[in-house]
Amino acid sequence: MSLSEQQIRTALSGAVDPNTGKDFVAGKTLKNLRIDGADVSFDIELGYPAKSQIDPIRKQVIAAVRTLPGVGNVSANVYSKIVAHSVQMGVKLLPGVKNIIAVASGKGGVGKSTTAVNLALALAQEGASVGILDADIYGPSQPQMLGLAGRQPESTDGQSMEPLEAYGVQAMSIGFMVDVETPMVWRGPMVAQALDQLLNQTNWRDVDYLVVDMPPGTGDTQLSLAQKVPVTGAVIVTTPQDIALIDARKGLKMFEKVNIPILGIVENMSIHVCTNCGHAEHIFGEGGGEKMCADYDTEFLGSLPLEMAIRQMADGGKPTVVGAPDSKAAEIYRAIARRIAVKIAEKAKDMTSKFPNIVVQNT
Repeated sequence: MSLSEQQIRTALSGAVDPNTGKDFVAGKTLKNLRIDGADVSFDIELGYPAKSQIDPIRKQVIAAVRTLPGVGNVSANVYSKIVAHSVQMGVKLLPGVKNIIAVASGKGGVGKSTTAVNLALALAQEGASVGILDADIYGPSQPQMLGLAGRQPESTDGQSMEPLEAYGVQAMSIGFMVDVETPMVWRGPMVAQALDQLLNQTNWRDVDYLVVDMPPGTGDTQLSLAQKVPVTGAVIVTTPQDIALIDARKGLKMFEKVNIPILGIVENMSIHVCTNCGHAEHIFGEGGGEKMCADYDTEFLGSLPLEMAIRQMADGGKPTVVGAPDSKAAEIYRAIARRIAVKIAEKAKDMTSKFPNIVVQNT
């Protein structure tokens, strides 16, 4: 009895992508299904970077099809294809950048920059082309965290800058252009102009995800970024502490006001485990991030422990994801990064390049 396309689709509809929670037919990832007698071949196109997931998914879908009676050789090509997704209405996409992820917090000191750099590195490890923009003009920290302190970007034309690179991630920061001890005594308009130049005069090279390490707060600088930068989605970083959550809620509401979707909330410093006795303690409180997610109907992306190693590796220019790739914290960062990428993949695609230019002429 010959195999039918419907039989294969039915078999694959019973296989669920562990990252999206959808089967490979309903998720519209099944492509180029071919049947040659008893032999079957097909593609699985993932909308998110999944270098660590490709082999398990390939084995999963092949096993699903092999349950069919009479099936011969089964071949599956699993790959990732990252495309640009919709942003705020009226804001144009950035040349060379498909998606922008704003990592923000309502206040400083909650580990936002550490989270941003580890998420960027995690996306790169999964096979994506990634950039990170340090948008904190007054307190740039990405040069130190990426081990790029003291380096300066080059310009080939005197007008634009080439991003520096560390661990496969393109990076740009005001910290590359000023001495580490030089305070940025600038008013709001100067800060906004500097950020605009860092963003638009950097030659980003075919970036799938540009992670923007936002400055803390919800003032003029943050509002300008949210209104003028084509942001695909925002991630809010907080700690379980009530004071941090109050400000995190303000940051979340700011993005809502400018119609930028919230991808989810990351809770930092959620628990501390004593390195001597193993006692676990919620120093900054417990369950605050999850409660905030419930209040605002957004997703709890994950929680990070309060660990000395996370701080030490970031200070030393080798963040956790690359400094201790086999650690529990690194796996949490990678899981959060994959979830963020999946949520972006589920958003509407950007179609502005498909629309023709309409020119009205008097004839």
